[in-house]
Amino acid sequence: MEFSKFLISSFAFQALVLFLSPIQAEPGNSNIFREYIGAEFKNVKFSDVPIHSGVEFHFILSFAIDYTSSASPTKGQFNIFWDTDNLTPSSVSSIKTQHSNVKVALSLGGDSVGGSSAYFNPSSVDSWVSNAVSSLTDIIKQYNLDGIDIDYEHFQADPDTFTECIGRLITTLKNNGVISFASIAPFDNDEVQSHYQALWKSYGHIIDYVNFQFYAYDEGTTVSQFMDYFATQRSNYEGGKILASFSTDGSGGLSPENGFFTACSKLKSKGELAGIFVWSADDSKSNGFKYEKQSQALLAIPH
Repeated sequence: MEFSKFLISSFAFQALVLFLSPIQAEPGNSNIFREYIGAEFKNVKFSDVPIHSGVEFHFILSFAIDYTSSASPTKGQFNIFWDTDNLTPSSVSSIKTQHSNVKVALSLGGDSVGGSSAYFNPSSVDSWVSNAVSSLTDIIKQYNLDGIDIDYEHFQADPDTFTECIGRLITTLKNNGVISFASIAPFDNDEVQSHYQALWKSYGHIIDYVNFQFYAYDEGTTVSQFMDYFATQRSNYEGGKILASFSTDGSGGLSPENGFFTACSKLKSKGELAGIFVWSADDSKSNGFKYEKQSQALLAIPH
């Protein structure tokens, strides 16, 4: 009798541990809305963008790049390449003061610099990490930022080198209290995926959001194709908060006009809409940010 009681108690305890364990829980719906800003120098300001009080809103400054000039990679010595005339340290403080639900991050890398591809190509992991921690800490403190996004898209280094550099960078910045969150921004390309999936395998536990660039798929993507793509990336970045995304530059993927919000509603009904992000505020200014408003309204509905 006592033995069976012990067994029942033991099973109950194990069940409770499993229930409470964060490893068991798949990410559900959330109200995260994120938007890249500043890469295209179209004079867009934080204050231009509508902000719904019912979402957690992240602006992502684009980009900080470890180049001193278009032809000169600098071993982790990051410089600012966003529209600093309109997106200043004081404007960051102002928008965060006006909206308690706003955080601001910076994105590293991007597609190009000075008309050429922006490559990830460190000569030494240790020196790159040391330089990157130092240079980024200075920028993050100057601008009162909250997090970083990793958007390297071109590589002259293998996945293991990328993994160690970026993994150690995020770990150190978090441990130093410099940032409170980090994201990655991969897309469906074999070279890109090999680097980011290696990073995810080793350091996924310290990466808070996956800004998967679904707009890098073909123009004319259908709702059903998008749902398949989304399921594939949930598998590739298992356990991650995979955000749905669209672009407002007309580049590709499932557009708002062709059913993006239908797809998001389907994801939300399945408990899989971890958030939405947009590329980019620069392109959205001309249409009055209509799809930013629609995205935030959808995310703000209780789930």
